[in-house]
Parts: sequence; structure tokens; C-alpha cells
Amino acid sequence: MQPDAQISLRRDKDWRIDPVWAYAIAAACWSGFAIMAWLVAHAQTGSLDEAGLLLWRIEATLTPAGPGSLTGLMQGITILGGVPARSLAAVLAILALVRLNRRREATLLGIMVVAGWIVNSGMKWIFGRARPDIVPHLTEAGGFSFPSGHSFNSAVVYFGIALAFAAISKSAAMRGAMMASAALLSLAIAWSRVWLGVHFPSDIIAGWLAGTGWIFLAHALLDRRASIKP
Repeated sequence: MQPDAQISLRRDKDWRIDPVWAYAIAAACWSGFAIMAWLVAHAQTGSLDEAGLLLWRIEATLTPAGPGSLTGLMQGITILGGVPARSLAAVLAILALVRLNRRREATLLGIMVVAGWIVNSGMKWIFGRARPDIVPHLTEAGGFSFPSGHSFNSAVVYFGIALAFAAISKSAAMRGAMMASAALLSLAIAWSRVWLGVHFPSDIIAGWLAGTGWIFLAHALLDRRASIKP
């Protein structure tokens, strides 16, 4: 392993995201969520939702165009955002942090994930939006639709893991790769929900924005040691 890619065990060498950037990202995401929530509450997302759900679907059957393997891929991706998979990912990350003697980071990750789940569940109950019935559901889904729990919680878990391990990485390239991977994975999970017909596009947009906003806001608030690092 190259020196610049090693994980640092010295806390004085820890990287921390600039809290100003964390607050700015959180503010932008929550502003976007607020706009989407207002549009949904006032029934202004009909065109977006219908167009997104019908995109790439065969008119006669309303099933996705292309090989069945593509739908199978989406079903696999959506599993990564389900409760069992994301909980397992969070638990394994917490255990790894504890083993690395990073109990503070492990505790913060656990708090942010659990609190995020509570926040998302509360918002679902407040909005009480039914799931779409425009196209067939290609996977099991229950509960309210807005904001998407898969989108919200995937952003919380995978960005949370990325931020926790980025803090102990010496390599800027590795930190960037962690954050990019978290973004791509959480966005793929979000889009899979629309592809499979169980969420409106507005659900996943709002869910991903709120989840991303939550994890960056919580990270900035809870990590009091956050400081600007090169």
C-alpha cells in the first residue's frame, strides 16, 4: 500500500470537512427539498412524475424497455437501499471504526443513521402520500411514498460511511473517491425506485436531497472537531 493511500490512526492528522462547506451543502439540499415538498403539497409535480415513470417504458405493457436483465439489475441495486442491506453496511462500518479505535466516529455514524431514519419516517407520516399506480410495481413496496425512504436513508448511510472513513484517510484522491462512490450509489438506488415503479420522481429527488442535507448538517453539528484541512 502506498503511503499516501494509508489510513491514518493519528487523530492529529485527521481530515475534517470544512464546516462552512458542510452547512452550505446542507442548506442547498434542504432548500431544494423545501421547494419539492411545496410543489408536491400543491399538486404541481404531475407532469414531472408522469414523464419520469413512463420514461423508457413500452406503451402497450407499461413495462421497462430493454432486456429483462436491466430490470434485474435495478432490483439488485434497490436492495442495497433496503433496510437489511443499508443496516448491515452501517453496522459493518461501525464495527470497523471501533476496531480502528475510532469509537467517536462510530458513535456519530450510529446516531446520524438512526436519527435520520426517524426524521424520514416522520416526514412520510406528515405528507401521507400514496405510492404511484401509473405503472406496474416491479418490486415489493409498502408505506407512504414521500419522501422516498430508500433515497433518504441511502444518502444518509453511504455519505455517512464515506465521511467517517474519509476523516482517517491520508489521500485526497481516496477521500474524493469515497464521496463520489457514495453519491453515485445513493443516486443509483434512488433512480431504481422510479424504474421499478414504486416511487414518483419527486419522491426520490426530495428524499435524496433531504438525506444528503441531513447527513451534512448532522456531521457539521455533531463533529465539533471539524476544521479546514488541505
